Amino acid sequence: MSEFRNARSAARFRTAYDHALAVLLPGPRTAIEVSTAHGTTRVHRAGPAAGRPIVLLPGSGGNGLMWHHQLDELAARHPVFAIDPIGEPGASVQRAPIADGADAARWLEDVLTELDLTDAHLVGCSYGGWVALQHRLHHPGRVGALTLLDPAGFNGFGFRFYAWLIAGGLAASAPRALRPRLARAVGNSAVLEDELMRLTRAAMGFRRALPVPPVLDDEELRRIDLPALFLLGARSALHDSAEVAARIARVLPATARVELVPGAGHSLPMDAPALVTERILARTAA
Repeated sequence: MSEFRNARSAARFRTAYDHALAVLLPGPRTAIEVSTAHGTTRVHRAGPAAGRPIVLLPGSGGNGLMWHHQLDELAARHPVFAIDPIGEPGASVQRAPIADGADAARWLEDVLTELDLTDAHLVGCSYGGWVALQHRLHHPGRVGALTLLDPAGFNGFGFRFYAWLIAGGLAASAPRALRPRLARAVGNSAVLEDELMRLTRAAMGFRRALPVPPVLDDEELRRIDLPALFLLGARSALHDSAEVAARIARVLPATARVELVPGAGHSLPMDAPALVTERILARTAA
């Protein structure tokens, strides 16, 4: 299972997490602890009591704090649930392994059930997008719409992606004055996020043990039979976005809409924060 290497690593991360939480999500919110078959999941709840719920799933290595650009504006109109996924560095506590997509889908179904959410708009970034797709394949019913930001599951993790991760880490360690230029060069605005970068460094003592997303075949993709928006970064290091867009349009012509975001890379919530917020709100109201 995913875990910190030792108590010191866990304590260092908790300190960084609490600081980042206070800085990035200072608005009204409630922390909810949700019991699931795989452990206790932390959910950050904001927004009104009524309305169509928006559920936010971060990418690999992330937690609910990565949505800080979007959360306040979304919560001004809808109930919002930003999740710290089981198995990722955050405030959730894992107690059972997640071995495959079925396990990940069951965990998410447990969360949605305990929160009593129906007709939810599920938003997933990268790995969270893959989890959202797995949930639709294994537990259709509670989700009414999907917005997937450069989701995993359409290509393997190749050299280009790992090189992008390494380049981003080096850029984040550069002097502050150089970071904007480096962020543009590597196509990763996340390196400009000081609090998130501090949190990432604090998570270096975390051992992540979650399944590598296998590539979805066409039969699986056709089972994504609800309104879905795929936002793909034109500069994504994860996959060839134009090829992924063409495949989605071919396999899901009736239900899916695909948009390539010019100039954006894989970190869409940071690369194009206003556009991501606007697209989520438009799909939630539809």
